[in-house]
Amino acid sequence: MVDAWRGLAIAGVVLFHFVWDLEFTGFISGVAYHPLWLGFGRVLAGSFMMLVGISLALSSRSPFRPSAYLRRLAKIGVAAAAITLVTWYAFPATFIYFGILHAIAVATLVGTLFQRTPWWLSLAFGLAMLAAPSLWQSELFDTRWLAWIGFAQSVPPSNDFVPIFPWVGITFIGMSGAKVLVDKGKEYALDRLVPVGRPGNALACMGRHSLTIYLLHQPIMLGIIIPLARYL
Repeated sequence: MVDAWRGLAIAGVVLFHFVWDLEFTGFISGVAYHPLWLGFGRVLAGSFMMLVGISLALSSRSPFRPSAYLRRLAKIGVAAAAITLVTWYAFPATFIYFGILHAIAVATLVGTLFQRTPWWLSLAFGLAMLAAPSLWQSELFDTRWLAWIGFAQSVPPSNDFVPIFPWVGITFIGMSGAKVLVDKGKEYALDRLVPVGRPGNALACMGRHSLTIYLLHQPIMLGIIIPLARYL
């Protein structure tokens, strides 16, 4: 179930960036930065953050495997660092200093501490994280060194910005909901929400390889679209 939803989310990311690439190269205008399209991008980010929480809750049914956990966390961390370095070279004014992969890494690390706590504690923590940036901000956080925490008054520009507060709060809310289903033995009810047959299998396959797709889709698309923009 989680793989299929993650596959659907990564498909949305590819579409989102395809439109951004078309606008960046001048094929279209006024779409990529339209509030509705930007909102779509935020929904995608929220979906990934929630899926982290759901995955953590479901994995709590099995014994904790440190090697597998650390290997997965290391992959995400290295990928996040690579995104920062590549975008710093390509877009130095708006490079990604804390994007979705950075947030997923932190959510995975912090969320693990709550895997076996009551569902209501995860929910309370998540709601507190969602509310905190609206209750307090400070110009002390208006630098790239601190803005990633989530309390900046004026956020430094970035092509993708997913700060810990409030976004990791979505992870805890997803975790709390999945915990309720696990406690009631109804976690398999989530499988009814995804398509079956070939569409479901395709989405699940994409979900299992979502990190690879995320890392490769932009270089591939830009490698095709930029030459086309020069010659058409």
